[in-house]
Amino acid sequence: MASPAGPTPRPRRPWRSRLARWEAKASPYLYVSPFFLLFALVGLFPLLYTAYVSVHAWSLLGGQGDFAGLDNYRRVLEDRFFWNALRNTVSIFLLSSVPQVLLALGLAGLLDTQLRGRTLWRMSVLLPFVVAPAAVALIFGNVFGDRYGLVNSGLEAIGLDAIGWHTNTLASHVAIASMVNWRWTGYNALIFLAAMQAVPRDLYESAALDGAGKVRQFVSITLPMIRPTLLFVIITSTIGGLQIFAEPRLFDTQGLGGSDRQYQTLTMYLWELGWRVRDLGMASAVAWLLFLIIVVFAVLNLWLSQRAGSLAGRPHGRAVRRSRRDAAGEGVAS
Repeated sequence: MASPAGPTPRPRRPWRSRLARWEAKASPYLYVSPFFLLFALVGLFPLLYTAYVSVHAWSLLGGQGDFAGLDNYRRVLEDRFFWNALRNTVSIFLLSSVPQVLLALGLAGLLDTQLRGRTLWRMSVLLPFVVAPAAVALIFGNVFGDRYGLVNSGLEAIGLDAIGWHTNTLASHVAIASMVNWRWTGYNALIFLAAMQAVPRDLYESAALDGAGKVRQFVSITLPMIRPTLLFVIITSTIGGLQIFAEPRLFDTQGLGGSDRQYQTLTMYLWELGWRVRDLGMASAVAWLLFLIIVVFAVLNLWLSQRAGSLAGRPHGRAVRRSRRDAAGEGVAS
C-alpha cells in the first residue's frame, strides 16, 4: 500500500516577484529621501555645527580655540546690546506680523467674493512680493525720510511736526514694519484665498437661509474651515518676523541699526558679532538663542490660535445640518 503523500512543497517565488515586492515597499522612501538628504546637508549639519561652535572660543581670524562650555551664552546674556536687540525684534515682529495676518485675512475675504476682474486683482496683490527687498528699502527710505520724506512733507503741509523716522525708536519700528507688511500681506492673502476656495459653497448658502450675514459666515464658517492654513501662516510669519534682517539693515544708515541701535534686531546683532567683532563663538550662541526664542513664540502662537479657534466654535452648526439634510434628500430622490 502506498504511503500517503507529504505536504506539497510551496513553490519559490520568482526573483521578479520578490523584486517588485521590495520595490513597492522601498520606493516611497526613495521618493522622499532627496528632501531629507538635502535637509541634512544644508539644514541639520549647519545647525549642529553652529551648536559645536557656540561652546568653543572661536575667532573668525584665529580659528577654533579651547572648549568654553556655556561661557559664550553667559557673555551674550550679560551684554546689554543683546537685550536691546531682543526688544527691538519683538517690537518689530508684533507691529508687522499681527497686522499682516489680519490684513491678509480681510484681503483674501474680499478676493473670495464675486469681483469684476478677479484674476487681475488676485495677481495684483502679489506684485509687492516680487519686488526686490533693496528696491523696497529705497522706496520706503524716501517715503520715511527724516528731512525730505513723503510722509514728513505731508505732515508739515497740514501743520504737524516732522517725525524722526531714523532716530525715534517707535517711529523706526513702524517704518520697518510697514515695509514688511507691504511686501508680505499679498503673499499671505493668496495662501488664505486658496484655502477659502476649498470651503464648500453650500455651507454659505445654508447659513444665508438661516439668516447669517456675511460677517457671521466669515467668523462661523470661513475661519474654522481654514484653521490649518491660518496656523501655517501664523507660524511662518512668526519665524520670518523674528529673523528679520534685510529691511532694518537696508533702512539703516549707520550699519548698527541706527545711531543708538534703536532698531537693531537679533540677526543684525548676530551679524555684528560674527563679521565686525569676529567672535564666531558668541555669534553662534546668539543663533541658538534666537532658535529657542522662535520655538517659544511659535508654540505660544499655536496655543493662542487653537484657543481662539475653540472659542470661535465649529462651522455654523445649522448650516452644516441643513447641508447634510439637502445632500441626503438628493440621494433619496436619485
